[in-house]
Amino acid sequence: EGLAASGRLSTIRGPPALRRAPCARACAAASASPGAGDGTGGHGGSLLKQAGGAASAVYAFSRPHTVRGTLLACATGVGKALIESPDQLALLPALLPRAMLGVLALVLGNLFIVGINQIYDVEIDLVNKPFLPIAAGVMSPAFAWAVVVASAVGGLSLVKSLFSPLIFKLYTFGLSIGALYSVPPFHLKRFPLLAGLIIACCRGFLLNFGVYYATREALGQAFRWNPQVAFLARFMTVYGIVIAATKDLPDVAGDRIGGIETFATRLGTRRVAAAASAVLGLNYVAAAATALLAPTGAFRTLPMLVGHAAAAVWLGRSWLKLDPDSEDSIKRFYGQIWNLFYYEYVLYLFL
Repeated sequence: EGLAASGRLSTIRGPPALRRAPCARACAAASASPGAGDGTGGHGGSLLKQAGGAASAVYAFSRPHTVRGTLLACATGVGKALIESPDQLALLPALLPRAMLGVLALVLGNLFIVGINQIYDVEIDLVNKPFLPIAAGVMSPAFAWAVVVASAVGGLSLVKSLFSPLIFKLYTFGLSIGALYSVPPFHLKRFPLLAGLIIACCRGFLLNFGVYYATREALGQAFRWNPQVAFLARFMTVYGIVIAATKDLPDVAGDRIGGIETFATRLGTRRVAAAASAVLGLNYVAAAATALLAPTGAFRTLPMLVGHAAAAVWLGRSWLKLDPDSEDSIKRFYGQIWNLFYYEYVLYLFL
């Protein structure tokens, strides 16, 4: 499922012809692409043009929709901690450089996880996502490895130097399970349940708890569970499971070629989309119940009820529009799942 550091192709199940053809296309594309030899975006032209090409490739390599989710989690986690401690706002200018470096560390961690997945998924991406940099031949495997290793080293160094041992351990754990998701022989993405738990853990608990804890730590305050933070960590953990199931909906063809078993390849697009929508819908129902059953003052009841009711309607409309036999429709549905993910973080600030 991709190119390892030594340049060997990892083992992919499927007919030999299917294994050889993607490999040949990848090698041909890489040799013909700008920067195939050095991974920087061209054999000639100005240095500025080459740098621009490399930056563009790294941007696409980062999977921007996942970076947006990470940045929203950072902004809302920091915002919630500051809302709880308005007397600490005077410290914000002094803490801003540390906060920005913390955000950079999270983006680097995100880049490491999605990058190493693309390195080992290159053959499958030739079918499912041919626009991604390695599959498209605009980024060489060597350059991809350099970006991934630099991201891991840079992120770990920043967290180690700026935050407590607990935050460093959580960050290291997140990178480790993110690597195990993609790297042979573990390659845990082959197992739908484990893959879902990894994404749920990273996107749900680790990110939201870690940002909130780190912000309170930076403000010199002891950690305490806040009802809104506990709600978000639970809600986004369930949401991570939904993302884990729906992310494979557009990828059935390539996953079957690569011998990757997912809920979508096993049960079919229609059933998985329906099940994921049902789980997310129940998550919204649980959010409304939380608002009604929580102690007085724990949540702002009106935004909690109205906001999640609106999200449930949004989800229902998206599911009704889904045509499971249309690749474009499936991609639009999955895009709406991410839009609702972003929406939850915005709503969180009003809870």
